This record gives sequence, structure tokens and C-alpha cells, in this order.
Amino acid sequence: MNQEIKLQQKQRGSVWEVLKTATRLGLTSFGGPIAHLGYFREEYVNRRKWLDEKTYADLVALCQFLPGPASSQVGMGIGFMRAGFWGAIAAWFGFTLPSVIALVLFAYFLKGTSFSEAGWLHGLLVVAVAVVAQAVWGMAKNFASDRPRATIAIAAAILTLIIPSVFSQVGIIIGAGVIGWFLFRSTPDSKSVLISISFNKKAASILLILFFVLLGLLPAVRQFTDSNLIALFDSFYRSGALVFGGGHVVLPLLQAEVVPTGWLTADQFLAGYGAAQAVPGPLFTFASYLGMASFGWKGAVVATLAIFLPSFLLILGALPFWNWLRHHPRFQAALYGINAAVVGILLAALYHPVWTKAIKSPLDFCLALAAFGLLTVWKFPPWIVVVFSAGAGAFLSFIS
Repeated sequence: MNQEIKLQQKQRGSVWEVLKTATRLGLTSFGGPIAHLGYFREEYVNRRKWLDEKTYADLVALCQFLPGPASSQVGMGIGFMRAGFWGAIAAWFGFTLPSVIALVLFAYFLKGTSFSEAGWLHGLLVVAVAVVAQAVWGMAKNFASDRPRATIAIAAAILTLIIPSVFSQVGIIIGAGVIGWFLFRSTPDSKSVLISISFNKKAASILLILFFVLLGLLPAVRQFTDSNLIALFDSFYRSGALVFGGGHVVLPLLQAEVVPTGWLTADQFLAGYGAAQAVPGPLFTFASYLGMASFGWKGAVVATLAIFLPSFLLILGALPFWNWLRHHPRFQAALYGINAAVVGILLAALYHPVWTKAIKSPLDFCLALAAFGLLTVWKFPPWIVVVFSAGAGAFLSFIS
């Protein structure tokens, strides 16, 4: 029997306490989304006891199934359960702002930098190889560990490289979902709990409708205006709405939006991605760097809001309906296929643009291999590995 866990209204708190707690996490949560979920569990479940273990686990499961950054969505969900609508906003704002500021400043001070001559920047390009390779390795063990799902992942990688476009990636994800719908329907579902959320289903439905309206309307609006900021909002909203699997998977989607359009060069793109590994908080704040480097501070604000807006609409809109989805076997089966395809799309991104732009010599490969070993074998925090790679890149440039 599934156990229903009810939110105790007497324990609801203030928006201010949510903001303070989330900001502290935003300043100290290094290590990527999996590490973030560990920090959240320690802070919200063990220390503050805002929710119990089972409720937290079920919320994490929901956010893993939705597009977007899982850790940010978990934070929004906890903020909402603790202090309502404004609590969700406070949780996002506090957790996100520190890395936004850091990456905007990074983009500002990079203006006028020669990417062909800066060795430390090339070190950031190289460390991106190790970081993405680690993500592919970890996700493959979880989502493509058997023959059928590994086959879906390999096919997705091949198709992504042969047909390189955002629309092909969306088609691959949909196709993998259809395959999973039929192929994995007999896979037994894991035990889950029910969450009783005090939220108007009508309001939740409006948020979900708004999510799809913006997804369909923004590309059309973009065609009838010359505004770069509207184009930027469309690109980043669509990227945030179509990413299954977390921050690393957004890499190929964003690359397809900002590099072919000429907003950034491939080297600028990968340098920012490398820098994003060195700051705490969600990897989706990479969008802040891209917006700042493309169109200044207005671009940073637009890109940041646009890429996180889909997650906000989805988590608040989906919570009241989650119990049904969690126990729908065909939906679970489709997710098996989708997650495998996500591994393949990320594997393709590891080759292009990450590998093709960063690895230019045997020394580059040695540095990438060393960074990968520090991350996976020695378990160094990513920000330390990023600093190491930047320093190694500067040293190699100096002696060459």
C-alpha cells in the first residue's frame, strides 16, 4: 500500500526564512545537481525538518521526470510547500542569484579577450571535456545500463550528429518516448508515496497551459519582430522547456541557439561553460553568462528569466497531478526511453562541440584525462578541477 504524506500547515514558514536558507545554499552548493540534492536533504529534511524523508524523495522523483534543472525545481517545490507562491520564488532567487552574479561578472571581464591567445581560457575549454564525459558516464550507468536502452542511446547520438538541429533533438526525444511506451511497458514500477498538496488544480492547470502557450507562441512572435531580446527569450525559454536530464544536457540546445546565430563564438561558449563549473548553484545560470556576453546586462536578465521560467511553471503546475502520473505505467515506460535518448544526445555533445573545439593536441588530451581522473577517481570538487585546468592551460601556453 502507498502511504499518503500530508503537508502540515502549522509548520508553514515565512518567505524571508526561505530566502535566507536558499541563499546560503546558493553560496555553498558546489558539485552539480546530484550534490545539490544532497545539500538540500541535509538542510531541509535533516536540519530544519521542513518536510519528511518520504515527501522529499517523492518531490525529487517528480523533478527528475520534468524537463529542466532538477535541483532548482526541488528548491522551488520546497519553497512553495513552505511559504506558498512567493516562497517558491524566494527559493529560486536565493539559490540562483550568487552564480548569476559570478557568471555575469565573468562575461563582463572577458570582453575584448583574445580567445586564441589566452591559455587559461583554453584550459576552461578542456575541462568541459572532462565534466561532460563524467556526466555521460554517470547518466549511462543509471539510464542506459541494459542492451535496449544502450541501443536507444547510441542511436540517439548517431542521429544527433547526422542531423544537427534543435528540432531533430526534440524529434529524437519524442521518438524515444514512443519506443519506451511500447518497449518498457512491462517494466515493474518502484514503490512510491503520495503527496497531498494544498494547491488549486485550476490554478495549476493555468500554469501548465501557459507553459505550452509560450512554447508555441514565442517562435511565431519572433518571426514578426527584429528584437534581439525577444529572439533571446524564445531561444532560452525553448531550451529550458525541452531539456530532460539536467544542466549538462542543455549544452547542445544552447549551443545550437547562440553559436550559429553569431551571438557568440564556439570558444566563447565553451569558455563560459567551463567557468560555470567553478561556481555554486544551478548549471542553468550558464544562460546568464551567454546573455551577458551576447547583449549585455539586459541579455543576462532576459536569458536567466527565460531559461528558468518553464521549470517554475511546470513544478507548480504538475504537483497536484503528480500522484496520477507516478502510477501510470505507460508514462513510466516512456520515460525509460526518453532518459536513454538524453544520454545519447549528451554523448553527441561530448564529441561536438566540446571535443572538437577543445582538444587540439596530445597535451590537451592529457589535461582532459587528468581532469576526468580528478573528478571521477579522486572525487575532487568540480570548482577545484576547473581552477586546476585553467592554471594548467596558462602554464602550457607560457612554456610553448
